[in-house]
Amino acid sequence: MQQGVRLDQETFSCSICLDLLKNPVTLPCGHSYCISCINNFWDGEDEKEIYSCPQCRRTFTPRPVLMKNTMLADLMEELKKTGHQDAPADLCYAGPKDVSCDVCTGRKLKSSKSCLNCLASYCEKHLQPHYESSAFEKHKLVDPSKKLQENICSHHDEVMKMFCRTDQQSICYLCPVDEHKGHDTVSAAAERTERQRELEVSRLNIQQRIQDREKDVKLLQQEVESVSHSADKAVEDSEKIFTELIRLLQKRSSDVKQQIRSQQETEVSRIKELQEKLQQEITELKRKDAELNQLSHTEDHNQFLHNYPSVSQLSEPTDSSSIDIRPLKYFEDVTAAVSELRDKLQDILKEEWTNISLTVTEVDVLLPQPEPKTRAEFLKYAHEITLDPNTAHVRLLLCERNTKATVMGEKQYYFSDSDRFTGFFQVLSRESLTGRCYWEVEKDRGGVSVVVAYKDSDTLNERFGQNKKSWALDFYKRRYEFRHDDISTPVSGPCSSRVGVYLDHRAGILSFYSVSETMTLLHRVRTTFTQPLYAGVYFYGPTGSTVELCKLH
Repeated sequence: MQQGVRLDQETFSCSICLDLLKNPVTLPCGHSYCISCINNFWDGEDEKEIYSCPQCRRTFTPRPVLMKNTMLADLMEELKKTGHQDAPADLCYAGPKDVSCDVCTGRKLKSSKSCLNCLASYCEKHLQPHYESSAFEKHKLVDPSKKLQENICSHHDEVMKMFCRTDQQSICYLCPVDEHKGHDTVSAAAERTERQRELEVSRLNIQQRIQDREKDVKLLQQEVESVSHSADKAVEDSEKIFTELIRLLQKRSSDVKQQIRSQQETEVSRIKELQEKLQQEITELKRKDAELNQLSHTEDHNQFLHNYPSVSQLSEPTDSSSIDIRPLKYFEDVTAAVSELRDKLQDILKEEWTNISLTVTEVDVLLPQPEPKTRAEFLKYAHEITLDPNTAHVRLLLCERNTKATVMGEKQYYFSDSDRFTGFFQVLSRESLTGRCYWEVEKDRGGVSVVVAYKDSDTLNERFGQNKKSWALDFYKRRYEFRHDDISTPVSGPCSSRVGVYLDHRAGILSFYSVSETMTLLHRVRTTFTQPLYAGVYFYGPTGSTVELCKLH
């Protein structure tokens, strides 16, 4: 009964949708289709006005009027009742992209397995002998494949079950006799086992790399969040600081305005007071003038002489000799002082803006950055450095714009400074070092130490390299030695009068190089720097020893 159902399903399937007929109709040629399938097919032929059967290609003009085939419809209903299910697993027909069964005749089913021994593919039904017969128990079944013929040797038409390691290709058992004679050959299974082990190792490596990269991605995401948070806070803090500066300038502007107005009021009051006195004196003088004029017309001589002494007396005149009229120039000094302040602020802002801008551009996420290899690559990070006279020992003379230091026999005249080294002949740079920097130091004679250190007042009486806050490379007597935290490490390398120093502050890398025609790494430090660093020099002596910070630009 089950076989009958399968036969009926194949017989009563629509050749367009490949499923059981639904609302079947029969064409004049006798072939039957689902009414929706044939109508959709013919809709595409409307422009031709000629309609054909998809199976026999017989044409019809005009388009046939289709009526439901009631007999077939009843049969379909009966067939469904006998156990038909849509697309059962054992009745999946092969489509264009599927591997079809090599045994099925007529309409082929999808393959369930391919056999590497038979070089054929089988549906579930035709695969059963491979499971049931002992004759097939050594056959190798794999997932359905369209490339089974690639397992056949093109020279001998035999299955390739061997592998030539010399030529790295699959071969059959006859190939070692001629084309691959004398080659290193093994069975394909043995080679597969070996490659499988390599594959597993590769997979473990890949999985480990995936884990490492996923961890790196998470770390980078954290870095993105950290950079963004830091940038947001820097913007917020900067805005607050600039707002405070603006408020301070506004307050100073208001103070100057108030002082000017106050002084204006005082001076105007004094002027008006003097003005009133002068006005009173004018009134008094006019009155006296009128009296004298009247007295001059008196005809009685005795009366004239009697009144003249009292009328002729004048009061002391108001002192106005200091009056100096200077139109619009009374407060010009204030304007000049404010202009001078503006110019100074502009200079400060210009200088500090450069520092601020450089500081911003030096912000650098700690991504893998290869250390330079050639001197030209190092010079891209060249940093101009000058020595700080406020830190120099009193026996050191600084010259050539503070890029050269010499040990002197007598003390030099320096102002007293809390940052000055007192115990050893050493000096630090004026500039702090962050980001990536490179500089070179050259000596003429005597022993010196090329130094990188924190500026710390607690170490002023200590020699560079004796504490955790300084790193020193000594070079003297044609040999090198590295010192840090009072631990000395011998360093080998070609002797040269010039040493290059490369610093990547963020990455915590400090490298010393011997510089001649080539650059040779002498010593590298990997650590975490917690403060800005300063370049420095220490002298062993004797008097006259000189060290110069080289000009690299």
